[in-house]
Amino acid sequence: MDLLDNLLLGFSTALLIENVLYCFLGVLLGTAVGVLPGIGPTATVAMLLPITFNFEPVTALIMLAGIYYGAQYGGSTTAILINLPGESSAAVTALDGHEMARQGRAGPALAAAAVGSFFAGTVATVVLAVAAPPLAGVALRFGPAEYFSLVLFGLIVSIALARGSVLKALAMIALGVLLGTVGQDIYTGTPRYVFGQRELYGGIDFVSVAVGMFGVAEILRNLENSHSRVAVVDRVTGLWPTAEDRRRIIGPILRGTGLGAALGILPGGGHVLASFSSYAVEKRVSRRPQEFGHGAIEGVAGPESANNAAAQTSFIPLLTLGLPAHPVMALMVGAFIVHGITPGPNVINDEPALFWGLIASMWIGNVLLVLLNLPLIGIWVRMLRIPYQVLFPMIILFAAVGTYSLNFNAYDVYAIAFFGLLGYVLIKCGCEPAPLLLGFVLGPLLEENLRRALIISRGDPSVFLTRPISAALLLLAAAALAITVLPAIRQRRDTVFTDEE
Repeated sequence: MDLLDNLLLGFSTALLIENVLYCFLGVLLGTAVGVLPGIGPTATVAMLLPITFNFEPVTALIMLAGIYYGAQYGGSTTAILINLPGESSAAVTALDGHEMARQGRAGPALAAAAVGSFFAGTVATVVLAVAAPPLAGVALRFGPAEYFSLVLFGLIVSIALARGSVLKALAMIALGVLLGTVGQDIYTGTPRYVFGQRELYGGIDFVSVAVGMFGVAEILRNLENSHSRVAVVDRVTGLWPTAEDRRRIIGPILRGTGLGAALGILPGGGHVLASFSSYAVEKRVSRRPQEFGHGAIEGVAGPESANNAAAQTSFIPLLTLGLPAHPVMALMVGAFIVHGITPGPNVINDEPALFWGLIASMWIGNVLLVLLNLPLIGIWVRMLRIPYQVLFPMIILFAAVGTYSLNFNAYDVYAIAFFGLLGYVLIKCGCEPAPLLLGFVLGPLLEENLRRALIISRGDPSVFLTRPISAALLLLAAAALAITVLPAIRQRRDTVFTDEE
């Protein structure tokens, strides 16, 4: 009965007119950025974060969450119609979805993606509602040593799931942690790495780092690319799948949902890994494996179900442990903090209306996605014709104005420019900024719990090994790092993430 009472509280919050409107706005914007290749939910959430500061906390989080899972949905549209995924996890959808579109079956492909996304999102939200409270109860028994080991484990696993060089991913984590230590020491108040700049005494602003690294840097990179964006069809017809199509997508949707719900909680690229893993599973179990890559509808339904299920369950470590599973969740941590809420196991008790309202809004958002997107296919196709040279400068201007309005300080705009250029240079050097943001967000938490554990143990570092949960997490972290550097594992991981962009 507690679960039903909590869900009733959640729906009473999520169904407030203001929250429904911002949920609608979030999923609409999310679908739009999913449709437009090169922007992505991370950059969009980062750039819209400043305008949510005057919202109620639950309203802001509902909108930002809608942008994220809306983008997971919208990425399939361009993957199917123009073979250019708008979101990284939709890359595998293009393999068969675009072939179906070339065969005149764009409608069934889009419908399979929509049905799979809706079912998976709904089921994964149930998993979130059921699993989050007991996990939060377990997390409340964690001490500083356990939290330090948990954060370290999360950072190591994010390296293991990152694409490209392990050494570069590790370097990005270290740089992020270093940037997170800028400002006054949390215990002594001693300035660190401020170089005499008054603005740095309070630390580097999270919004400036996020907008610069994921907004400006991504736009600079995409301005280099001259993708040809030509839709296969100008008007999509025949959206309803045939009886044979419906029979063939049931199994992939069920398997993709289960796989995505499990992999979504992993730090790093869990949603991307889920979609690629689902495709591999469907090809292996199919009676017609030769059709994959040539228009198999299972190759659309399975991965789309997996990445949308993963998008929902990635909120589990955020809401129960206060740990982000990937950069968008790191931005959600920032949204919690700027609204004066500490993400983690206490949220469920201290802010029950926010916790359950956010979960309930995901059901509402999934319904809105289905009601919005199939009828608006024509609009999304026309949106693809907007020139990047017109679109991107407007986005940068919007981000700069939004960030400046936070403190009315030009320094924040300079910081965006600096981190935008830094992010662009890092991308050109083959370094992904996502691990840097995770390190920046988790670095202070890592340092604080390390020092608290050592203070409690009077400087004895063995406290991390003598406490069973802490020792188990450190052992898992060491195993994850060791497995990652194995040549066979590294080659397979790089192959999986080759087409992410």
